[in-house]
Amino acid sequence: MKVWQLPDPNVERPHGLKYSLFFGRPGERIIGYDNEAGKGDHRHYRDHEEPYRFESLERMIGDFEDDVRRELKV
Repeated sequence: MKVWQLPDPNVERPHGLKYSLFFGRPGERIIGYDNEAGKGDHRHYRDHEEPYRFESLERMIGDFEDDVRRELKV
């Protein structure tokens, strides 16, 4: 997990954060949450990508961890 506090919020990142949350193996992303420039907040599950509604950093980390637990079946 990497999270950066931006100097100022902007239209693309109104929460003022840039982030990348990754679960996988070298060369294989299984689950990922990020807000790459031009794409906004979104998440990846293997080859599927969908928008993600960012509410708070704590909620996003919880959602990411829930997705990882489901993948690991724990």
